[in-house]
Amino acid sequence: MRERAILSTRNEYVDAVNALMIDRFSGKHKVFYSFDSIDDDSCNNYYLGFLNSITPNGLPPHELKVKKNCHVILLRNLDPRNSLCNSTRLVVRGFQNTTIDAEIVNGQHAGKRVFILRIPMSPSKNLILPFKFKRKRFPIRLSFAMTINKAQGHL
Repeated sequence: MRERAILSTRNEYVDAVNALMIDRFSGKHKVFYSFDSIDDDSCNNYYLGFLNSITPNGLPPHELKVKKNCHVILLRNLDPRNSLCNSTRLVVRGFQNTTIDAEIVNGQHAGKRVFILRIPMSPSKNLILPFKFKRKRFPIRLSFAMTINKAQGHL
């Protein structure tokens, strides 16, 4: 599984396969939820349930379900000098409420243990939303299945 993944053309299909695979994976699971907010929304005009339900391009979903020894992929550049770059594959070795302990699977730093923290993420600037959306979450996603970005939306 270190060198393999199921490839798909759409995020919805990838999410369905990843959900199926994590349920078949042995061990106890932990579900992490994002902290969603709107910049400059002092009146709380947007319902939190609505914010949690949207997944703009470039952001992971609101919910992350992980188990020990499951494979994940990094979604942001955290520390390029230590191979913590976008698309680095990791194996979850443990988790607490505020951190995920993972091991790098590929590259020159394979076998190195790292701690992943929640970070604030925003959708790309070309997305048209009537507000400035921010999601604070672990910058990882399950990687049993992944998208083929160039083919996404063409089929």
